[in-house]
Amino acid sequence: MRLDKYLKVSRLIKRRTVANEACDAGRVLINDRPAKASTAVKEGDTIEILFGTKSLKVEVLSVAETVKKDEAKEMYREI
Repeated sequence: MRLDKYLKVSRLIKRRTVANEACDAGRVLINDRPAKASTAVKEGDTIEILFGTKSLKVEVLSVAETVKKDEAKEMYREI
């Protein structure tokens, strides 16, 4: 699954366009490397998102095309 879509489906970032812009600005890292929006995400990857002064680091547990709002947090684990 594409990185920008994963960020939206897992609700780490609210909108896909915002996720796309964050990737283009270099604020999203996969396995400690800057990632483009089209980068493939798979289970076991670590994603780090830089929000201004804060950063969020998560491990991908599952990849699904659609999930309910309640189940979105089960797609990743915060590190």
